[in-house]
Amino acid sequence: MKKSKILAGTIFLAIIGLITIAADHIDAPASRGTSADISDFYAFQGENTNNLVFVANVQGLLSPTATSTATFDENVLVEFNIDTNNDNVEDLIIQAIPRDGKMYFFGPFPASSTDLNSTVNEMATKNEVAISKYGLGAVISNSNQMKFFAGPRDDPFFFDFAQYSAIIGGTASGFNNPGADTFAGSNVLSIVVEVPKSSIGGSGSINAWIETKVKQ
Repeated sequence: MKKSKILAGTIFLAIIGLITIAADHIDAPASRGTSADISDFYAFQGENTNNLVFVANVQGLLSPTATSTATFDENVLVEFNIDTNNDNVEDLIIQAIPRDGKMYFFGPFPASSTDLNSTVNEMATKNEVAISKYGLGAVISNSNQMKFFAGPRDDPFFFDFAQYSAIIGGTASGFNNPGADTFAGSNVLSIVVEVPKSSIGGSGSINAWIETKVKQ
């Protein structure tokens, strides 16, 4: 992959508890409506408590009809950035990029650059998983003590956007209970990687964020 630049917003979080989430849902100005848009980033402890799971969701608000034809963009590289010493600079990177119906993963590997340009590190540990089809069972790959998934999923993010807008506009004082899920019935394309804690800084807390970069 040639030099590339970030088109979507970067989503950042610190992993301290068992589950954390960050979301923007197509509000990054330079990437709105593109295949590089990030909707969510989740990180949580795996069922195997020695592992952490990272989830990058892209192309949010897909209707069921749109989901049936949606595909990962082969020109978009997704990077999971991991900071192990709390200086908010990536120490380790996991890259994911689709090719011919499969999602390929490289890493985790030590970061050699922290600028906006990236190349696929083909010298890093390589894994792959077939991209799951909409409406069919999930395809999960197990390799090198890691697990991998890529494909469409129901959008798990719950948010009452209309009520939020009313609160911001001063016509409401708080959220309703229950609220209305703006994202109900919509889907995303998910990239999931589960890694041993021992390979990304042991059992201590880490910072993590994702970036999408488009081939130029």
